[in-house]
Amino acid sequence: MIELEGVPELIDPVMVAAFEGWNDAGDAASTAVAHLDREWKGEVFAALDAEDYYDFQVNRPTVFLENGVRKITWPTTRLSVVRVGGEKPRDLVLVRGIEPSMRWRSFCNEILGFAHELGVELVVVLGALLGDTPHTRPVPISGTTSDPDLARRMDLEETKYEGPTGIVGILQEACTHAGVPAVSLWAAVPHYVSQPPNPKATLALLNRLEDLIDVRIPLGELPEDARAWQVGVDQLAAEDSEVAEYVQTLEEARDTAELPEASGEAIAREFERYLRRRDGASGPPGGHATADGSEGPSYRRDGPGGRSRPPKSPRQEDGDESPDN
Repeated sequence: MIELEGVPELIDPVMVAAFEGWNDAGDAASTAVAHLDREWKGEVFAALDAEDYYDFQVNRPTVFLENGVRKITWPTTRLSVVRVGGEKPRDLVLVRGIEPSMRWRSFCNEILGFAHELGVELVVVLGALLGDTPHTRPVPISGTTSDPDLARRMDLEETKYEGPTGIVGILQEACTHAGVPAVSLWAAVPHYVSQPPNPKATLALLNRLEDLIDVRIPLGELPEDARAWQVGVDQLAAEDSEVAEYVQTLEEARDTAELPEASGEAIAREFERYLRRRDGASGPPGGHATADGSEGPSYRRDGPGGRSRPPKSPRQEDGDESPDN
């Protein structure tokens, strides 16, 4: 029995979820939800029982001192609620936690129980995977759903993925079977610079989420952090000719693939986003999944640890695919 005492009646609520671990390359997805929680001062109203879902030898609790008293923080998943003001106020239910170690079906049922009690109209799950994408280009974001009607209405891809999946895929399917509209947004993180944080990928996820749910998200220092991140990676790449050559190869492949997509419709969407941001400038301040192991777009697989060494140029590898590390 889920009781939500103290939680007000919500307005057009959308649930936005992200989980640390396999579905969170560069911590891009979990950082996006943390940003929403911080910018809109979310209030935690529930936490799942850590004993039910986590192996503490995998996700260990931490000990800290508070006013001289030792306390323990247990790995868990927390839910908070934020209200987005403006002409059309809307509430967001934020779900942020760690991919569970066990009992995934019960875990999803518990999340869906909260969604049902709160009247959630849409569930958006954020994820990030490692891919063959250059850090110098816009971060690819793919939006997928299992619902053909939702795919048409929201300009999303109907997922056709088959293979190993994480909690993002399981939660989306659980929503579909429960009749709750659900969408997954995936950011592709360059596999040669996979260490967190990746503010550029986080920013791209938030921009796509903003378009999807039609709210203006205060970005704070994220745009500047994203620029600084790219400058830093540029400098590292410039110091290694092998990496610089590989990045150039990725750039050429990306630019060639995207050339037909530079349509008037795509340009119009970007211009509309620019206008929204300009009009709102005076308002309030503002081991990971890969293509052959997740629901994301087609990219090479990287090692399960999430840290990868820069690969050799494909021309030096005689066309071989990069092996798993």
